Amino acid sequence: MRMDRMGADGPVISGFSGGGFVVDGGVYPALLLSAVRADSWSPPPIDALGEGDVAPLLALDPQPEFLLLGTGASLVRPPPAFTQALAARGIGVEVMDSRAAARAWGMLRAEQRWIAGALYPLD
Repeated sequence: MRMDRMGADGPVISGFSGGGFVVDGGVYPALLLSAVRADSWSPPPIDALGEGDVAPLLALDPQPEFLLLGTGASLVRPPPAFTQALAARGIGVEVMDSRAAARAWGMLRAEQRWIAGALYPLD
């Protein structure tokens, strides 16, 4: 699937290929995204997700409005301790399946929203 750039600055997810996300010419099975960069990510199982697993995103200055969490092929709730830890930092967590999160990333960045993303593999 191909998605068109919508005028956002920074990394743009332009589609899906071979089970990964296409970002600025590279293909990533899983991603950590900020308004300035995209990095490959080796996430733990969703039920073991902790605040340390997204530490590069929590170190952003200024901190993101919220974390867009793509949980793979289907929506799976992260551990309550994860969302509570981010909430204590003033960062919300928006959870959805990874394909929906990839599409939301483009729309929200086109609005110049200062967000971060953590996307689990598509399968």
